[in-house]
Amino acid sequence: MQLKQIYKILDELSPFDLQASWDNSGLLVGEMDDEVEKIYLSLDVDSLLLDEIEEKSLIITHHPLIFSGLKKLDSSVYPSSLLKKMIKKDISLIAMHTNFDVTHLNRYVASEVLGYKNIECDEYICYFDVDCSFDELSLHVKNSLGLEILKVVESKQDIKRCAITTGSGGDLIREVKADCFLSGDFKYHQALEAKENKLNLIDIEHFASESHFPACLAKNLENSPLKAIMTNSKNPFQYK
Repeated sequence: MQLKQIYKILDELSPFDLQASWDNSGLLVGEMDDEVEKIYLSLDVDSLLLDEIEEKSLIITHHPLIFSGLKKLDSSVYPSSLLKKMIKKDISLIAMHTNFDVTHLNRYVASEVLGYKNIECDEYICYFDVDCSFDELSLHVKNSLGLEILKVVESKQDIKRCAITTGSGGDLIREVKADCFLSGDFKYHQALEAKENKLNLIDIEHFASESHFPACLAKNLENSPLKAIMTNSKNPFQYK
């Protein structure tokens, strides 16, 4: 199948025009007329993944490997090192980042991973009702996402409504209209602001919250002609 045929299917599923102005989703490596033999789904591109997949393949990732303009291709450092491997193996790359957050991923994690219903989404923030204590909510989130350690900000115990943004959503806390906000990569000053404004935070980690991208995309491609292999990059963090 040609890249342009695959791109069209993905664009109809989650229009690339919906991506944020700072984002770089779309076709990042390859040409639209290229023929693709296998398709892999992953959160990111890393060296271990590139060593495993076959030549003339397409990787569809959530995070773009290239975010801003490259002034030189130094194959000794990231991301040029990975781009060199991709070119040598004739591997193409399409990223579905903020466009897929808006259309699918945030809702998927709230409903399919955390198990909540009646999800309401407002661009990058999805809302759902819980009606439980903060301790109960924290334990449920920790178990559902398989987190070893849960970092939280607690300002109240009674939680009626939650919001979620997968990945890194700390910059959105002033827009959240809920008792608790689930997202990743919260900074210290964001935590302090949230606590003073009586907004609970649960840090669901960037990797843990978005590692469900391959499963989410695969589920939404079930009725399409695309046959993809679910794989994933490795979490660069370790816990000791």
